[in-house]
Amino acid sequence: MAAPRTPTRKLLGRLSLPERNFVADALRTETVGGVLLLVAAITALIWANTPLRDSYESVSHFHIGPASLGLDLSVQHWAADGLLAVFFFVAGIELKRELVAGDLRDPKAALLPVVAAVSGMAVPALVYALTNATGGGSLDGWAVPTATDIAFALAVLAVIGTSLPSALRAFLLTLAVVDDLFAILIIAVFFTEKIDFAALGGAIVGLAVFWLLLRKGVRGWYVYAPLALVIWGLMYNSGIHATIAGVAMGLMLRCHRREGEEHSPGEHIEHLVRPLSAGLAVPLFALFSAGVVVSGAALRDVFTQPETLGVVLGLVVGKTVGIFGGTWLTARFTRASLSEDLAWPDVFAVASLSGIGFTVSLLIGELAFDSDTLLTDEVKASVLVGSLIAAVLATVLLKIRNAKYRELCEAEERDEDHDGIPDIYEQDNPAYHLRMAEIYERKAAEHRRLAEVAGGAGGEDDGPA
Repeated sequence: MAAPRTPTRKLLGRLSLPERNFVADALRTETVGGVLLLVAAITALIWANTPLRDSYESVSHFHIGPASLGLDLSVQHWAADGLLAVFFFVAGIELKRELVAGDLRDPKAALLPVVAAVSGMAVPALVYALTNATGGGSLDGWAVPTATDIAFALAVLAVIGTSLPSALRAFLLTLAVVDDLFAILIIAVFFTEKIDFAALGGAIVGLAVFWLLLRKGVRGWYVYAPLALVIWGLMYNSGIHATIAGVAMGLMLRCHRREGEEHSPGEHIEHLVRPLSAGLAVPLFALFSAGVVVSGAALRDVFTQPETLGVVLGLVVGKTVGIFGGTWLTARFTRASLSEDLAWPDVFAVASLSGIGFTVSLLIGELAFDSDTLLTDEVKASVLVGSLIAAVLATVLLKIRNAKYRELCEAEERDEDHDGIPDIYEQDNPAYHLRMAEIYERKAAEHRRLAEVAGGAGGEDDGPA
């Protein structure tokens, strides 16, 4: 007797209802933040390319902060090291939630986003390295095109109005979470030149106190906010990028729900802090980082210098090939198959959308070429150009399938019995089918009544004129 076959696992299949609701809430905030990010980037470009450019430079390089604590930083520096710590704090919570309650909890389900994300970072780095090795450029910027900006990608989706199915949106979000984790590791490992072990030790002690207070169930923002600032300041002075403090504290929060809890502490804090991150911290970072001078010569240099060309090709080609290739290989060498609702061109379109690298790419560009101001600005310009090309490409590809996406989204949202739960999630619920039977019976009775009325009216008109 033949052994029963293992059922084929579906890649990018329909999400569970709780996961779908969580993703919808998270992406709604990120989409609004993405639009603000887009506005901030455009504002920075206009500000830096008009007669007001001197004021942009003055504001960006204005120093503020206590010098005695080693925190006499420029506004631009505060945005990159301070505000982005909030962004990475949220990223840390997202990663922790994915590990304990989301897709990354199940090793089989985690395989796809992890392989896709790793491929989506390795291939752009390889493309950059090959471009610069053959062109005689600097290899220092290999990490610039490895990051995906989820907020900017969702802003593009909001602008073009594509009804992307929730499974593809969740895939994009999970990719970005894993992407952020590896970006943090890259920053910590490759962009730390010297370490002040006394300050680092103080930061570690502060993190231990933070963890202990969480374990003891101590509540109150007035306890954690000052402690977080101390940890951040010590981490900054240690020589390790200060955003590491943000992701470390985010990972410490409990993100699994206990009995009787509607939301875990991590989910609750993420819900409170995410609007601050997406709506204020990241747009302000963009405002003081995206202001590069754009000219015909500068745009020409983007496509002629190996460093900048490597960034553009890494984002547009490397990201797309890496993520699509990682997804295809996962399906090819496992028992998984693509959901019947989707086609491989859909995966390719989302992979091209992942080529929009902005926030973390700009940050890594600043760190990689901090000793060369001119090259830093040129690399920033290449990030903007590469992201724009990726956005246009993704828009064209997604628009081709928009009718199919709209059909899938309508099916996901349909709620004919008006109980607040989409019908597609209630197919195994007998009570749902009984409610639908009552609804159809009422409709049938109404149609019979209307037929009788119409028949009676027609009978009266059948006589001779």
